[in-house]
Amino acid sequence: MKVFNSLDDIKNIKETVVAVGNFDGIHVGHQALIKRTVKSARISGIKSAVFTFNNHPKNVLAGKRVIKNIMYPEEKLEMLKSMGIDYVFSIDFDYNISHTPPEEFISEILMNKLRMKELYCGFNYHFGFKAEGDTDLLMKVGRRRGFSIHVMEPVKVMGQVVSSTLIRELIAQGRIDEANIMLGRNYSMGGEVVRGNMIGRTIGFPTSNILIDEAMVTPSNGVYITKCNYNFIEYPGITNVGIKPTIGDNKRVVETHIFDFNKDIYGRMIKVEFVKKIRDEMKFPSVDALAEQIQIDCQTARNYHEEI
Repeated sequence: MKVFNSLDDIKNIKETVVAVGNFDGIHVGHQALIKRTVKSARISGIKSAVFTFNNHPKNVLAGKRVIKNIMYPEEKLEMLKSMGIDYVFSIDFDYNISHTPPEEFISEILMNKLRMKELYCGFNYHFGFKAEGDTDLLMKVGRRRGFSIHVMEPVKVMGQVVSSTLIRELIAQGRIDEANIMLGRNYSMGGEVVRGNMIGRTIGFPTSNILIDEAMVTPSNGVYITKCNYNFIEYPGITNVGIKPTIGDNKRVVETHIFDFNKDIYGRMIKVEFVKKIRDEMKFPSVDALAEQIQIDCQTARNYHEEI
């Protein structure tokens, strides 16, 4: 898979079938669209491609972060590669892109730069200056210029249309198991393990702590059944997201107790996959009461891990 990070870098490529969209999270709807793109390209004997942006257009237009990530950029590329995509055009959304008239976007970028012969997009895809371009315009120009347009109908899960917006809301509300169904995988956050206040260790539940990544959507405060990926090995565990109110005023962190694990991994990178929320974070009358509840939570999580 070849990745292009600017329009100027796109040279000497072959004709393409292109999937277009933000693809933030690559949820089950995105996956269906990308799979169709890859299949069509193989049938036609040309290259499959994804055109997307490095940064979310709404963040650029708002001048601040209003949309948080569901997926790390490197994870997105890994997933696209695993799905068989040949080219990824991951471009910065900037002033020039945002002010490109829709028909010019089609002719100059999609057709001339990407050598697009066939295009796949979602039912609500918009593009060009002030997002004035839509699927109707794509079909109109396609008929005139001789390329095919395939518009993906909405994918529904549990009676709801799958969207990145809905997935962000579910994660933020702690409804992680519902979000995971729509993602087609477990939502995850990663980071470097940092030292905490060591309270967990003193009460028999040492934790591997990572700081909240403000660029990522974070699950609501509470206790979650999780899996911890370290050094390419997956371990069962349990994670608290929050400020640890029982032991004082603390910075919000993600702290994971990895079952049957005694390695020193401070300074190492881990990834925490969220499986299911057990309960909200709460303040206990004492550290002993907290330890008692953690014991109950750990048993709940162990039972769950044994069943799956």
